[in-house]
Amino acid sequence: MPRVQLINAAETTANRQVLLAQIQQAFGATPNMFKAVANSPAALTSMWGSFAALGAGVLGAKLGEQIAVAIANQNRCEYCLAAHTVLGKNAGVSADELRAAQAGQSSDPKTAAALAFALKVVKNRAQVSNQDISELRAVGFDDEHIVEILAHIALNIFTNYVNVAFEVPVDFPLVALNPID
Repeated sequence: MPRVQLINAAETTANRQVLLAQIQQAFGATPNMFKAVANSPAALTSMWGSFAALGAGVLGAKLGEQIAVAIANQNRCEYCLAAHTVLGKNAGVSADELRAAQAGQSSDPKTAAALAFALKVVKNRAQVSNQDISELRAVGFDDEHIVEILAHIALNIFTNYVNVAFEVPVDFPLVALNPID
């Protein structure tokens, strides 16, 4: 049982209804995570706006979903791992690529560097070095990409924490978490 109410769009305020209708249209359903966050229209506006902005960013949906899967596994967020596995497949990420991303790995050097950086940021609470940034640049990321990677990390930490802290019921097909070191 969730620790906060899951907001029903039919029984809430007009401002929540507008946002939940947009989410419903985008997904074909309203995922429980958004129903939980809808307790705060400001938080819902922030989250939904971040998804929209980053979805139109330079990294592309495929890398964004791989980052999300890696961070979900690191933060032990079953909800986000399940959701981003579905979203990743929809973005063209293969099942093998998703499994690898969940472990923070990729056969593509650029993706591997982004995942390693994302996990280091999460594990070390953003304490990264000049070398970490140089490694991203060495595989072709510029400052726009690097800042956007950090934005994806921040958004995924937010969504992970919402789902873990509030015990939001998973409404996507479950994916097993990998052990972490």
